[in-house]
Amino acid sequence: MKCYRCSNTDPAYFYFDQGVYYCRKCIMFSRLDANTKIKPVSLTHKIIQIQPKLKYELTTKQKEVSFKVCQLLKEGNDVFLYACTGAGKTEITLESICYYLSQGKKVGFAISRRQVVLEIRERLQKIFPSLHIVAVTQGYTKDTDGDIIVCTMHQLYRYPYAFDLLIMDEVDAFPYIGNDVLSSIASLSCTGQKLYLSATPDKTLLEKSKVVTLFQRPHGKPLLIPEVIVSPVFIQLFCILYYVKKWKEKQCLIFVPRRKDCIWLHYFLLPFVSNSFIHSQITNKDEIIDQFHQKKFQCLISTTLLERGITIPDVSVIVFSTDHIVYTVSTLIQILGRVGRSFSDPYGKGVLLCQSISPSIKECIHQLKQMNKDVESVMIK
Repeated sequence: MKCYRCSNTDPAYFYFDQGVYYCRKCIMFSRLDANTKIKPVSLTHKIIQIQPKLKYELTTKQKEVSFKVCQLLKEGNDVFLYACTGAGKTEITLESICYYLSQGKKVGFAISRRQVVLEIRERLQKIFPSLHIVAVTQGYTKDTDGDIIVCTMHQLYRYPYAFDLLIMDEVDAFPYIGNDVLSSIASLSCTGQKLYLSATPDKTLLEKSKVVTLFQRPHGKPLLIPEVIVSPVFIQLFCILYYVKKWKEKQCLIFVPRRKDCIWLHYFLLPFVSNSFIHSQITNKDEIIDQFHQKKFQCLISTTLLERGITIPDVSVIVFSTDHIVYTVSTLIQILGRVGRSFSDPYGKGVLLCQSISPSIKECIHQLKQMNKDVESVMIK
């Protein structure tokens, strides 16, 4: 027996019901009987000749990387764009997107997190104002076809054999990383080439793809190497107060390891600084993020929910209890990547508070220093 959606062949994951076996491994996406072939989804295809409308010109290195990525894709390769946070990964995909659209091919953009799906759709719509760009994620599933489809990894189940170019951002993040079901569904959805994007790549994907690297942000300044403060927890709280007051002209993202930490830290800081909090169980996430963008409050306390995707100009970052197990190397690199992205504040401010320096903290700092060292190189592997 085989499931043609998730590639499951393990008998333990098949259940016998009313004379047929069905796959339980991907049952969350709807029931599919064993050995049932999946038909291609019906989507509109048209030849679109278009050029991106950007408010700024790409840097020389961005143009070089963009060209190399597009050439490798044209040659039939899957490509991994290994670029530091803030390097402009989305902008680097534009040349490839335009090429595939000009050939009448379908382009999909898949991302792990719902909030980032909505942000990427908005950015692409501004870059391609004449195109119909849809976001397909929780709460946005009525319109599922467009000139470019931006969706979460889970929503790829709607698109068997759909995409000639599938751009996959955050492939090292939950829930995609290590998820065989989502990996199979992604492979089923793409009949052409995949373009992976990440600042913290998975070694397996690096080995399977052509790799293009870029470790320079558009403003050309080095990545932030954070200040690390080792102290007891109660001292860390006073450090948070000290830094948010010191950086009072900036907005601040404060990362905590657990949902309950968001709540008590919110009330602890409330007499001293305007703040709100967000985690995976909050129902009005979009509203809170929008208010933060509008500078309705100075500090936003978050779990690792906002480690990726969110872009706030001139923001500083504080990480509380950084030695907690939830903070992996990739998580810390992504968190610190929120800082120093804008031309007005290219260096930024970031502090890691911990009771001891964990291996993740050491490796994170090592990788950031290595990226700064390799900033002048654009490599293809």
